[in-house]
Amino acid sequence: MPKFLRVGLAKRLATHLWGGLLAGLLQAALLPAAHGAPAAPATATNAAALRIASAFDPQTLDPHAVALLYHTRVVHQVYDSLVNRDQAFKIEPALALSWQNTSPTTWRFKLRPGVKFHDGAVLTADDVLFSIERAMGPTSQRSFTLKGIAAISKVDGLTLDFKLNAPDAVLPDKLLYVPIMNKAWCVQHGVERAQDYNGKQETFAVRNANGTGPFKLIKYEPDVRVQLQRFDGWWGAADPRNGQVQAVTFLSIKSDATRLAALASGEVDLVLDPPFQDVERLKTDPKLSVTTTGDLGTQYFTFDQARDELLNSDVKGRNPFKDLRVRRAVAHALNIDLIVQKVLRGQGTPTGSFISPMVDGYLPELDKRPPYDPAKARALLAEAGYPNGFGVTLDCVNVAWRDAVCQAATAMLTQVGIRTQLRSSATNQFFPKITQGTASFIEYGWTPTTEAWGTLSGLFRTWDPQGGGAFNAGRYSNPALDVLIDAVRTEPDLTRRRARVGVALRMVNDDLPYLPLYRRKLNWAMAKPVKLTMWPNDTVELRWVTLR
Repeated sequence: MPKFLRVGLAKRLATHLWGGLLAGLLQAALLPAAHGAPAAPATATNAAALRIASAFDPQTLDPHAVALLYHTRVVHQVYDSLVNRDQAFKIEPALALSWQNTSPTTWRFKLRPGVKFHDGAVLTADDVLFSIERAMGPTSQRSFTLKGIAAISKVDGLTLDFKLNAPDAVLPDKLLYVPIMNKAWCVQHGVERAQDYNGKQETFAVRNANGTGPFKLIKYEPDVRVQLQRFDGWWGAADPRNGQVQAVTFLSIKSDATRLAALASGEVDLVLDPPFQDVERLKTDPKLSVTTTGDLGTQYFTFDQARDELLNSDVKGRNPFKDLRVRRAVAHALNIDLIVQKVLRGQGTPTGSFISPMVDGYLPELDKRPPYDPAKARALLAEAGYPNGFGVTLDCVNVAWRDAVCQAATAMLTQVGIRTQLRSSATNQFFPKITQGTASFIEYGWTPTTEAWGTLSGLFRTWDPQGGGAFNAGRYSNPALDVLIDAVRTEPDLTRRRARVGVALRMVNDDLPYLPLYRRKLNWAMAKPVKLTMWPNDTVELRWVTLR
């Protein structure tokens, strides 16, 4: 058994520190962090093997079943899409060698010849057609990004036409997170449809995989590890950017202290989510490197906008969150600057914007947050008919830094009369609450592409069974906004599209169905031999990693 699984004392210490952080935050006093000396140099024990630790498990290996950052990190090492990104985060060819608009409503994709799946089968247009249709199915959480595709037809063995119901100038960008599967393999194993993750369905594709990517699956043990091995038959093997890593293990280690103990002892080489309070110390450790970049994503609170009576509340017959004054009261009750300073130790940026500056269409004027003003929050509650406040349950995933943010927010809200009970859940219980819309008040993050339409459609469009508003956890609905979001998708002119994005963002800012909180600074801590490219979407491209 690895040493890091036996550091129970360190785990209990971390729990104690996080538990005590809230009281110190309310007094605006920073608790001192307790750090021990590293047990041993953090170096790779095998020049060809990379061990990565994170608090999160990918949940499933079905590439279309969920749309989670922690799933993408792993699955997209095994499965390729038609397009990918280069080291500057720009779209580049992958399984598709080229693409072009052959008419206003038709895109033609030419496939790369000779591509092999991990089982030796050769990629054809039939596999791509099957995969896109699978990703558009009712159990797929990737269907929202494929809105507007009317039909796909095979021109020849390596050519497909995408027929659209309206022009879409950025269709290739939307195919980035739609992995391609082998049709024969899926038929053989009865996985023609994406796993119903919300329904807790177990299928062959949950723990098995057959992609065309640079790494093939060896074994997936849920909530423990994923083991990958470099695929010698990968079509991109001659790319000069490639590293030399031959084997990769993703380890799910929920405890912050345990992840760092594993890094310090040399039993993992890379930690993707080091505790915020340890980042500055890790930067001074001569045996480690820390890379940092801004986050493409944003963390939010969102509110139940659908039910006439708020669940698990002491207010009966009403839903306070349907009143804009109550949502604004929440905004004024939260001191996000203090949370970023104390809980995140400065490793974040408070924001009022629903998208980051890295997303096309970002408006700087919307980045200003409502000021922290508890008196105004109480006045807004009274004006809305809640002079004595009300009770509500806040749902949060039980990962240390997110749970700590939720604890701090809970205390701040309770101070103005919104008596907030925190409910922390494991990832497999928490994430379905987002797509099923079963929470009254919930914290979650969204990591988009650089195109704003995916965020607008995924988060703010009215929910529908065909994938619209797939991650609209509060079931917010604004028909005028829906029309505008569809207009963003179909506008080919970049200037006009940005203008429409701006109008949509202002509408959302006025309605406040979500409350933007902050954007993280992404930090990865690693042993000195590890050299990699850091993307702002918090995923690591294993194909380029080197161990020197």
